[in-house]
Amino acid sequence: MAKGRFVLSFPPSLVGEPLTYTLVKNYNIITNIHRAKITPEEEGRLVVEMTGELEPAIRYLEEKGVKVEPIAREILVEEEICVHCGACVGVCFSRALSLNTETFEIKFDREKCTLCEFCLKACPVNAISSKF
Repeated sequence: MAKGRFVLSFPPSLVGEPLTYTLVKNYNIITNIHRAKITPEEEGRLVVEMTGELEPAIRYLEEKGVKVEPIAREILVEEEICVHCGACVGVCFSRALSLNTETFEIKFDREKCTLCEFCLKACPVNAISSKF
């Protein structure tokens, strides 16, 4: 069973179609939507983690006109620079960054990260960066 994180971009004509439902129902894909911006009459964008037989599901999306881009970047936290102030934790809506209440150290869970990059701007010592 394959697992991957993708950005799905689709034209206004597909905004009203149940694309993720079709992935689940017809392709047995487990989906975890990390971020979504879907507005009628505009392009839709999803940051989604998919698990299952991905090739047929991705082929279906592309045939429908969805642009499927694997996420090729990641957030890096440099432990040597981090002062564990917690500023990044306050802006992390996905809770990928948390503060251990016993050690008062920042913990980063890459699997929860939605790549919003709010933490980059919040870090006063630039200990957090984005890598492509």
